[in-house]
Amino acid sequence: MWDHALVLSLVTLLMLAGVLGSLIPILPSTPLVFLGALTHWLCFPHESISLPVLVTLGIMMLISLGLDFFAGVIGAKKLGASWRGMVGVILGGLAGFFFGLPGLLVGPFAGAILFETIGGSSFQSATKAGLGAVLGILAGAIGRFAFAVAMSGMFLINLVYRQFSGSP
Repeated sequence: MWDHALVLSLVTLLMLAGVLGSLIPILPSTPLVFLGALTHWLCFPHESISLPVLVTLGIMMLISLGLDFFAGVIGAKKLGASWRGMVGVILGGLAGFFFGLPGLLVGPFAGAILFETIGGSSFQSATKAGLGAVLGILAGAIGRFAFAVAMSGMFLINLVYRQFSGSP
């Protein structure tokens, strides 16, 4: 029913977009990789990856999304942000989303500074919290990339293994 070459091309495009999306915060990264694996599994359930691997990829996607969401907050906290600064990171990130890539870095930074300053922190301390937010976001991007590559690799290895071993 499904053309193998067409589905494999779509899966490859989704996974490449996912890996590249890990470096460009506007694109969803691990959800695209998972969507590629799920598409292949739904189109070719007996020739695709095993169900345990598919579930593992789904769990990896959820962990990646959670870590990525909180990376800026964790970075800000590590460099001394109070709860106000962490709220500022989240609100600044949401506001920055509408301004593309620069907004995704500047928004959390500015949010942390603004909320820390409003809370009574010195500008120097607030700036340190903002820097922590940006460093956390950059660490999140590295984590997203690692998860996207690992998920793509796991998909490929399991797919090749099952093709050559004759596993159902």
